[in-house]
Order: sequence, then structure tokens, then C-alpha cells
Amino acid sequence: MDTTIVLIGVNHKTAPVEIREKLGASKNAEEILLHLTQFSPLKEILFLSTCNRVEILFTSRMPKSGIEMVKKFLAEFNQVPLSQFESSLYIYQQAEAVQHLFRVASSLDSMVVGEPQILGQIKDAYRLALKHRTAGPILNRLLHKAFSVAKRIRTETKLAHHAVSVSYAAVEMAKKIFGHLEDKKILLIGAGEMAELAVQHLLNNGVESITVANRTLERAIELAERFKGKPISFEERIEALGTVDIVISSTGASHFVIHYEDVKQVMRKRRHKPIFFIDIAVPRDIDPEINQLDNAYVYDIDDLQSVVELNRAKREKEARKAERIVEEETIKFQRWLETLDVVPTIIALKHKLEEIRHKELNKTFSHLKHLSEEDKKAIYIMTEAMIKKILHDPIKFLKQKEDREKIEVYLDITRRLFNLDASEEMQDRGYHSKK
Repeated sequence: MDTTIVLIGVNHKTAPVEIREKLGASKNAEEILLHLTQFSPLKEILFLSTCNRVEILFTSRMPKSGIEMVKKFLAEFNQVPLSQFESSLYIYQQAEAVQHLFRVASSLDSMVVGEPQILGQIKDAYRLALKHRTAGPILNRLLHKAFSVAKRIRTETKLAHHAVSVSYAAVEMAKKIFGHLEDKKILLIGAGEMAELAVQHLLNNGVESITVANRTLERAIELAERFKGKPISFEERIEALGTVDIVISSTGASHFVIHYEDVKQVMRKRRHKPIFFIDIAVPRDIDPEINQLDNAYVYDIDDLQSVVELNRAKREKEARKAERIVEEETIKFQRWLETLDVVPTIIALKHKLEEIRHKELNKTFSHLKHLSEEDKKAIYIMTEAMIKKILHDPIKFLKQKEDREKIEVYLDITRRLFNLDASEEMQDRGYHSKK
């Protein structure tokens, strides 16, 4: 195939965040895509920019020139010397580019394997390409196939079913205890990074009510505004236990900030309604003895980490299944790409036989002037049917999947046998063949 699929980019494995930030801020995605359309070697183009990767996917008949132009553009547009990031770039072509895209869409190449956000980001990039008509027949088919591969992996594996971060493991634990989280209320004590991330995960799962307690009220107000919640003073934390369902604690205290007796008294007021404590502090914030109370559940960072380790092993097993699916689908797509090789030959063959047919009909009709229009139409239809039947077996042969490694030989023989290159060359020069 004359057209090559190329993918060039950097990700969290190859480049530090300061390089990724410089090469493709998402706010400039549309501007970057429009600039790329100005380079003639690049035909179909997709630009993807996330916090963990910057990738440019394109098709080209001159891939080497296209790659050099993209490198130079990334350096000049972002005002970053090429020497600072060239060693971080990865460049894939054809099957490797296809496989990489399938892995990215399926979250096999993500920092957290199985996270679902990347698929939505690729869909956004594709919508932008459609808006500016930079996606053509090859990228359209490739992107739709990438989406179906990701869907197949979600359906046939449990890649995303096992939490592999402490904050997300906490959410999964909460789901097991409460069943659903839509109407649950959260109390956040302190402002640790993992605790804030756990809150964000809970909000993403439908939790709407959050109360924030912090030793510094100003910080509590700041976090409450970010999470659209309610700030309270640190001293009010025990009173708040009476109305919340989930407590996430991550302070820098050297001792427990919630004790067994605090919760024991609150449980009577709560009429023993379940309460779930997520202790992500080191040293611990929550008295582990609280676990002895009915309907009170305490998980500290070691408990959550053990869940993460167990799930990581499960996810790795599911990832192996997913990799097999990607490999299988890459082979299928490569076969489709290879069939594009035969299309120009088939079109040229059809054109040549049609051209011969029309010339011979015109010559015949010029000699047989007594034929009626109805007779001419009947002969026209008959010759059309003959051409279709003559072409049927050669076209079927060229399209067949068997002996794919010999396709170039078959195409060469076909083009020589019917002298197709000479015919096309004459057409390109504006000549008409004469018998």
C-alpha cells in the first residue's frame, strides 16, 4: 500500500511531565491540528493530548518527510529545542501504529491500566478531526475499530474491575458496604492528597453531600468550595459523625483524631446505621478498635494497599487477555489495509476493459447503422454483462486472503498481463490509445 499509517508521540513512560506539558496543552489542540493540515505529506490527521501523552496519528505517502515535519513543528510551535525531547519520541508505522492505538484506547498503555478516561479523550480528538475533516477513510475505519476493540476488552475481560490505587480501592470498599453511593454523605478530615483523590472518586460515583473539617478553617473553606461542600471547624468533627455515612481522614496528627468512645456514643444516636471509615493517614487517625462496634467499618492504608496488591495481580492477568485481543484485532486490521493494495489495480482493470468495450461498441455501431436503438441497448447490456463475468474471477482472486505474502507478485502479474501501467501513463499524459 502506498499510504502509510504513522504515529509519533511521547507519554508518561518516555517523557517527564514538564516535556509533555510543553508539547501539547489540550487547550491548543484545535490550533495544533489546523497547523498540521498545512503540511502536504500529512493526509489524514488526529491529534491527541492528555496529561500523560501527546500523540499525532497521520497517514502519508511520504512517511519519512511527514515524520521530520512533525518533529520540526512540535519544536517550533512549542518553542522547545528538538534536542530536548527527540530522544523521548516513539515512532510507529503500519501494524505497530495500529497496535499502539488499540492499546491506548483499551487503557493498556495508561499509567493506571484499566482507567476509562482515555477512551473518552480519544473520542474527543476524533470529533475534532471530523469537525475539520482531517479524518478520511483509513483513520475513520481505524478509530472506529479502536473503539470496538476497547469495548470488546471491557466486555470480555475484567481489566477495569480491580482497583489499583489506594484512593480508588477505598471507593470500591465503600460500594461493597453500601451497595450504591448516590445518597451517601461524606466527612473529609484533613487534606491529604490521597484523601482528596478518594473524595473525587466518590463524587464521580454519585455522592453529592460532603462536609470538610480541617484544623485550619481557611483550608476547610477552600476544599469545601472545590467539592461544592460544607466547611466545619475541626472541633465539630465528632458531632458530624452522627449524620455522615463515610469518613475519610488524612491529617498529620501524631495520635488518633477519632476514638472508640466517640463512635460508640454516636452509634446509639445513629440507631446503628452503618458508618465507613477510610484512614489514609500515617500515623493512623482512626482508632482500629472501632471495628469492634456493630456496623462500623475501619480500613487503614495497609488494608487498602493489600486490596491494591491483590487487584494488581488480577488486573495483570486480565491485561494478558486484553493484549491477545489487541494482537488479534491488529492482524485483522492489517489484512484490511493490505486489501487496499489491490483496489487501484482492480479499478484500473475495470477501467481498461470498459474503455475497450466502449471503443468496440462505437466502432461496431458505426458499421451497423441499420440497428435500432432497442437493438443497440440490448447489445450494450450484453457486453456489460460479459465484462462483469470476465472480471469476476480475477477480482475474486486478487481480493482473497490466502497467500497474502505473494500479493505483490499477483498484482505485478495482473498489471503486466493487462498492460495497466502503460494505459494509466497514457491517461495521465492526456493521450487516447488508437488501435
